[in-house]
Amino acid sequence: MKSVVLLSSGLDSTVNLFRGKKESEVLLALTFDYGQRAAAREIERSTKIAALAGVRHHVVALPWFRDFTKTSLVDASMEVPTTSVSIDNLKVSAETAKAVWVPNRNGIFLNIGAAFAESLKANWLIPGFNFEEAQTFSDNSEAYLQSMTKALHFSTSNHVEVKCFTTAMTKTEIVKLGRTLGAPFDLMWPCYFGGEKPCGQCESCQRFQRAF
Repeated sequence: MKSVVLLSSGLDSTVNLFRGKKESEVLLALTFDYGQRAAAREIERSTKIAALAGVRHHVVALPWFRDFTKTSLVDASMEVPTTSVSIDNLKVSAETAKAVWVPNRNGIFLNIGAAFAESLKANWLIPGFNFEEAQTFSDNSEAYLQSMTKALHFSTSNHVEVKCFTTAMTKTEIVKLGRTLGAPFDLMWPCYFGGEKPCGQCESCQRFQRAF
């Protein structure tokens, strides 16, 4: 098997990269810059992670995301939820998720990734998703990935399959898997912000910290 990995430098995508290396020949790791607050940090860390894994890395610039989204991840005038976050309360999480939702983000990422995979004759496109966030972000779910695979059967000549090793796992289970694979936790960037260090308060940071 040959694969292309979508690498954001977070826990899920990094662990999927290292699992993907055991299950396939990873031809390329893709990182997307869509104007998100943490873009520079994600690119910096993804570059280091890909180099450590011995995988070619490429950054895809998507500046036109600003044309259709006002999400707090892109629009600096909007507030990213921190103090209002409650990762153990599904109702609250559903509300705070609205502030960081980017219209069809994963759909766009997967379709662009599939184009790279097809051009490289790769069988798998590997994103990093998990069971926890699928509760509030439907495009993290196994059902969504299966639907994308069905769609890509028609839009790619080699029928690229979306393959994720962690969709049924909690973050804690992903950490355990990462430890067995030698994933570089110190290089990961889990934060919605792009500061000198992770903020520790946004939902992404809180889930990352709890996982350990």
